[in-house]
Amino acid sequence: MTDSKQPIREIKALLQNVTQLDDSNLALYQNDERVGVQKLIVQTQKRIQAAALLEQQFQERLRYERHFWENGIEFVAGVDEVGRGPLAGPVVTGAVILPHDFDIPLVNDSKQLTHAERERLFPLILEQAVSVSIGVASSQLIDDINIYEATRVAMKQVVERLSVQPQQIIVDAMQIDVPIQQTRLIKGDAKSASVSAASIVAKVYRDHLMALYDVIYPGYAFAANAGYGTKDHLSGLASLGVTPIHRKSFSPVSKQLNVSRS
Repeated sequence: MTDSKQPIREIKALLQNVTQLDDSNLALYQNDERVGVQKLIVQTQKRIQAAALLEQQFQERLRYERHFWENGIEFVAGVDEVGRGPLAGPVVTGAVILPHDFDIPLVNDSKQLTHAERERLFPLILEQAVSVSIGVASSQLIDDINIYEATRVAMKQVVERLSVQPQQIIVDAMQIDVPIQQTRLIKGDAKSASVSAASIVAKVYRDHLMALYDVIYPGYAFAANAGYGTKDHLSGLASLGVTPIHRKSFSPVSKQLNVSRS
Protein backbone atom coordinates (compact mmCIF):
# COMPACT_ATOMS: atom_id res chain seq x y z
CA MET A 1 0.00 0.00 0.00
CA THR A 2 1.23 3.49 -0.83
CA ASP A 3 1.24 6.54 1.32
CA SER A 4 -1.62 8.62 -0.12
CA LYS A 5 0.02 11.69 1.42
CA GLN A 6 3.18 11.29 -0.66
CA PRO A 7 3.37 14.39 -2.84
CA ILE A 8 2.49 13.78 -6.46
CA ARG A 9 5.61 15.66 -7.54
CA GLU A 10 7.74 13.03 -5.77
CA ILE A 11 5.86 10.23 -7.51
CA LYS A 12 6.31 12.00 -10.84
CA ALA A 13 10.07 12.25 -10.29
CA LEU A 14 10.23 8.56 -9.39
CA LEU A 15 8.19 7.41 -12.38
CA GLN A 16 10.35 9.42 -14.78
CA ASN A 17 13.10 6.86 -14.18
CA VAL A 18 10.85 3.85 -14.86
CA THR A 19 11.68 2.14 -18.18
CA GLN A 20 9.87 -1.21 -17.91
CA LEU A 21 6.15 -1.97 -17.66
CA ASP A 22 6.82 -4.60 -14.99
CA ASP A 23 8.73 -2.16 -12.78
CA SER A 24 7.60 -2.56 -9.18
CA ASN A 25 7.14 1.19 -8.81
CA LEU A 26 4.31 1.15 -11.35
CA ALA A 27 2.53 -1.59 -9.44
CA LEU A 28 3.18 0.28 -6.22
CA TYR A 29 0.97 3.18 -7.25
CA GLN A 30 -1.73 1.29 -9.16
CA ASN A 31 -4.16 1.53 -6.23
CA ASP A 32 -3.50 5.16 -5.44
CA GLU A 33 -6.93 6.70 -6.05
CA ARG A 34 -5.71 10.22 -6.74
CA VAL A 35 -6.49 11.30 -10.30
CA GLY A 36 -3.10 12.94 -10.66
CA VAL A 37 -1.29 9.71 -9.77
CA GLN A 38 -3.37 7.65 -12.18
CA LYS A 39 -2.59 10.12 -14.97
CA LEU A 40 1.10 9.75 -14.20
CA ILE A 41 0.82 5.96 -14.42
CA VAL A 42 -0.93 6.13 -17.80
CA GLN A 43 1.64 8.64 -19.09
CA THR A 44 4.48 6.43 -17.90
CA GLN A 45 2.99 3.35 -19.55
CA LYS A 46 2.51 5.21 -22.84
CA ARG A 47 6.09 6.53 -22.71
CA ILE A 48 7.49 3.04 -22.14
CA GLN A 49 5.35 1.56 -24.92
CA ALA A 50 6.40 4.32 -27.33
CA ALA A 51 10.08 3.75 -26.50
CA ALA A 52 9.67 0.00 -27.01
CA LEU A 53 8.05 0.56 -30.42
CA LEU A 54 10.80 3.00 -31.41
CA GLU A 55 13.45 0.45 -30.43
CA GLN A 56 11.67 -2.31 -32.34
CA GLN A 57 11.49 -0.19 -35.48
CA PHE A 58 15.13 0.81 -35.09
CA GLN A 59 16.23 -2.82 -34.82
CA GLU A 60 14.22 -3.54 -37.96
CA ARG A 61 16.16 -0.79 -39.76
CA LEU A 62 19.39 -2.50 -38.71
CA ARG A 63 18.49 -5.84 -40.28
CA TYR A 64 20.51 -5.27 -43.47
CA GLU A 65 23.57 -4.12 -41.58
CA ARG A 66 23.24 -6.98 -39.10
CA HIS A 67 23.02 -9.50 -41.95
CA PHE A 68 26.29 -8.24 -43.42
CA TRP A 69 28.01 -8.01 -40.04
CA GLU A 70 27.04 -11.58 -39.20
CA ASN A 71 28.55 -12.69 -42.50
CA GLY A 72 31.94 -11.17 -41.81
CA ILE A 73 31.45 -7.83 -43.55
CA GLU A 74 32.61 -5.36 -40.94
CA PHE A 75 32.33 -2.02 -42.73
CA VAL A 76 28.93 -1.27 -44.29
CA ALA A 77 28.35 2.22 -45.68
CA GLY A 78 24.91 3.75 -46.01
CA VAL A 79 24.67 6.36 -48.77
CA ASP A 80 21.89 8.86 -49.49
CA GLU A 81 21.30 12.17 -51.24
CA VAL A 82 19.43 15.36 -50.46
CA GLY A 83 18.38 18.16 -52.76
CA ARG A 84 17.47 16.72 -56.14
CA GLY A 85 14.28 18.79 -56.38
CA PRO A 86 15.24 22.38 -55.47
CA LEU A 87 15.72 25.18 -57.99
CA ALA A 88 18.89 26.38 -56.29
CA GLY A 89 21.87 24.98 -54.47
CA PRO A 90 23.78 21.73 -54.82
CA VAL A 91 22.85 18.11 -54.45
CA VAL A 92 24.48 16.85 -51.26
CA THR A 93 25.28 13.21 -50.56
CA GLY A 94 26.15 11.61 -47.27
CA ALA A 95 27.89 8.34 -46.44
CA VAL A 96 28.00 6.81 -42.97
CA ILE A 97 29.61 3.63 -41.66
CA LEU A 98 27.99 2.67 -38.35
CA PRO A 99 29.68 0.73 -35.56
CA HIS A 100 28.17 -2.64 -34.68
CA ASP A 101 26.99 -1.33 -31.31
CA PHE A 102 25.27 1.76 -32.73
CA ASP A 103 22.23 2.54 -30.61
CA ILE A 104 20.37 5.76 -31.38
CA PRO A 105 16.78 4.56 -31.99
CA LEU A 106 15.57 7.97 -33.19
CA VAL A 107 17.79 7.74 -36.29
CA ASN A 108 15.34 7.38 -39.16
CA ASP A 109 14.63 8.78 -42.62
CA SER A 110 15.46 12.49 -42.30
CA LYS A 111 12.08 13.37 -43.84
CA GLN A 112 10.36 11.68 -40.88
CA LEU A 113 12.16 13.88 -38.38
CA THR A 114 11.71 17.47 -37.28
CA HIS A 115 14.36 20.11 -37.86
CA ALA A 116 15.19 20.06 -34.14
CA GLU A 117 15.52 16.27 -34.10
CA ARG A 118 17.88 16.28 -37.10
CA GLU A 119 20.01 18.99 -35.51
CA ARG A 120 20.22 16.99 -32.28
CA LEU A 121 21.07 13.73 -34.07
CA PHE A 122 23.71 15.22 -36.39
CA PRO A 123 26.54 15.54 -33.82
CA LEU A 124 25.60 12.21 -32.20
CA ILE A 125 26.00 10.43 -35.54
CA LEU A 126 29.34 12.16 -36.16
CA GLU A 127 30.51 11.15 -32.70
CA GLN A 128 29.53 7.48 -32.92
CA ALA A 129 30.11 6.64 -36.59
CA VAL A 130 33.18 4.76 -37.77
CA SER A 131 33.42 7.14 -40.73
CA VAL A 132 31.32 9.95 -42.23
CA SER A 133 31.77 11.88 -45.46
CA ILE A 134 29.96 14.48 -47.57
CA GLY A 135 29.79 14.86 -51.35
CA VAL A 136 28.56 17.90 -53.26
CA ALA A 137 27.43 18.37 -56.86
CA SER A 138 27.12 22.06 -57.69
CA SER A 139 24.28 23.68 -59.58
CA GLN A 140 26.71 24.19 -62.47
CA LEU A 141 27.44 20.47 -62.64
CA ILE A 142 23.72 19.72 -62.48
CA ASP A 143 23.18 22.03 -65.47
CA ASP A 144 26.08 20.46 -67.36
CA ILE A 145 25.27 16.76 -67.00
CA ASN A 146 21.67 16.66 -65.57
CA ILE A 147 20.44 16.03 -62.05
CA TYR A 148 20.61 12.23 -62.15
CA GLU A 149 24.21 12.06 -63.36
CA ALA A 150 25.28 14.83 -60.99
CA THR A 151 23.82 12.86 -58.11
CA ARG A 152 25.80 9.80 -59.21
CA VAL A 153 28.99 11.89 -59.30
CA ALA A 154 28.34 13.15 -55.77
CA MET A 155 27.63 9.61 -54.56
CA LYS A 156 30.90 8.31 -56.01
CA GLN A 157 32.65 11.27 -54.43
CA VAL A 158 31.17 10.59 -51.01
CA VAL A 159 32.16 6.91 -50.99
CA GLU A 160 35.73 7.70 -52.07
CA ARG A 161 36.04 10.31 -49.30
CA LEU A 162 35.30 7.87 -46.47
CA SER A 163 38.32 7.43 -44.20
CA VAL A 164 37.53 3.71 -43.95
CA GLN A 165 37.02 1.71 -47.13
CA PRO A 166 33.57 0.04 -47.01
CA GLN A 167 33.18 -3.60 -47.99
CA GLN A 168 29.48 -3.17 -48.72
CA ILE A 169 27.28 -0.23 -49.66
CA ILE A 170 23.58 0.21 -48.96
CA VAL A 171 22.24 2.95 -51.19
CA ASP A 172 18.85 4.56 -51.70
CA ALA A 173 17.84 3.33 -55.17
CA MET A 174 20.96 4.38 -57.07
CA GLN A 175 23.94 2.62 -58.64
CA ILE A 176 27.27 4.14 -57.58
CA ASP A 177 30.22 3.94 -59.94
CA VAL A 178 32.63 2.27 -57.52
CA PRO A 179 33.90 -1.36 -57.43
CA ILE A 180 32.12 -2.20 -54.18
CA GLN A 181 29.20 -4.59 -53.70
CA GLN A 182 25.96 -2.59 -53.44
CA THR A 183 22.48 -3.23 -52.11
CA ARG A 184 19.98 -0.88 -53.71
CA LEU A 185 16.83 -0.19 -51.70
CA ILE A 186 13.75 1.76 -52.74
CA LYS A 187 13.17 4.27 -49.90
CA GLY A 188 16.35 2.96 -48.34
CA ASP A 189 16.49 5.89 -45.91
CA ALA A 190 13.46 4.38 -44.14
CA LYS A 191 14.71 0.77 -44.35
CA SER A 192 18.37 0.94 -43.36
CA ALA A 193 19.77 2.68 -40.28
CA SER A 194 23.04 3.56 -42.00
CA VAL A 195 21.17 5.11 -44.95
CA SER A 196 18.96 6.94 -42.43
CA ALA A 197 22.08 8.32 -40.76
CA ALA A 198 23.49 9.35 -44.14
CA SER A 199 20.24 11.12 -45.00
CA ILE A 200 20.35 13.09 -41.73
CA VAL A 201 23.99 14.11 -42.22
CA ALA A 202 23.36 15.20 -45.81
CA LYS A 203 20.16 17.06 -44.93
CA VAL A 204 21.66 19.01 -42.01
CA TYR A 205 24.80 19.84 -43.99
CA ARG A 206 22.74 21.11 -46.94
CA ASP A 207 20.35 23.08 -44.71
CA HIS A 208 23.32 24.84 -43.10
CA LEU A 209 24.80 25.55 -46.52
CA MET A 210 21.53 27.04 -47.79
CA ALA A 211 21.30 29.20 -44.66
CA LEU A 212 24.74 30.57 -45.55
CA TYR A 213 23.60 31.21 -49.11
CA ASP A 214 20.64 33.10 -47.68
CA VAL A 215 23.15 35.57 -46.21
CA ILE A 216 25.13 35.79 -49.45
CA TYR A 217 22.03 36.06 -51.67
CA PRO A 218 19.26 37.69 -49.58
CA GLY A 219 15.75 38.00 -50.89
CA TYR A 220 15.08 34.37 -51.87
CA ALA A 221 14.41 32.94 -48.36
CA PHE A 222 16.96 30.17 -48.94
CA ALA A 223 17.27 29.52 -45.18
CA ALA A 224 13.56 28.76 -45.00
CA ASN A 225 12.99 26.94 -48.29
CA ALA A 226 16.40 25.27 -48.88
CA GLY A 227 16.19 26.28 -52.52
CA TYR A 228 12.80 24.73 -53.27
CA GLY A 229 10.35 26.70 -55.38
CA THR A 230 8.27 28.30 -52.66
CA LYS A 231 6.25 31.48 -53.12
CA ASP A 232 8.97 33.61 -51.47
CA HIS A 233 11.67 32.01 -53.61
CA LEU A 234 9.78 32.53 -56.87
CA SER A 235 9.00 36.10 -55.85
CA GLY A 236 12.70 36.75 -55.27
CA LEU A 237 13.56 35.10 -58.56
CA ALA A 238 11.14 37.36 -60.41
CA SER A 239 12.27 40.58 -58.73
CA LEU A 240 16.00 39.95 -58.20
CA GLY A 241 16.87 37.57 -61.00
CA VAL A 242 19.00 34.44 -61.14
CA THR A 243 21.91 33.88 -58.74
CA PRO A 244 25.06 31.81 -59.38
CA ILE A 245 23.62 28.95 -57.32
CA HIS A 246 20.40 28.66 -59.31
CA ARG A 247 19.96 25.64 -61.58
CA LYS A 248 19.57 27.24 -64.98
CA SER A 249 18.32 24.02 -66.56
CA PHE A 250 15.31 23.88 -64.21
CA SER A 251 12.14 25.32 -65.73
CA PRO A 252 11.24 28.29 -63.50
CA VAL A 253 14.85 29.47 -63.57
CA SER A 254 15.28 29.03 -67.33
CA LYS A 255 12.05 30.93 -67.91
CA GLN A 256 13.32 33.78 -65.75
CA LEU A 257 16.54 33.85 -67.77
CA ASN A 258 14.55 34.10 -70.98
CA VAL A 259 12.50 36.96 -69.51
CA SER A 260 15.67 38.79 -68.49
CA ARG A 261 17.15 38.41 -71.97
CA SER A 262 14.06 39.61 -73.79
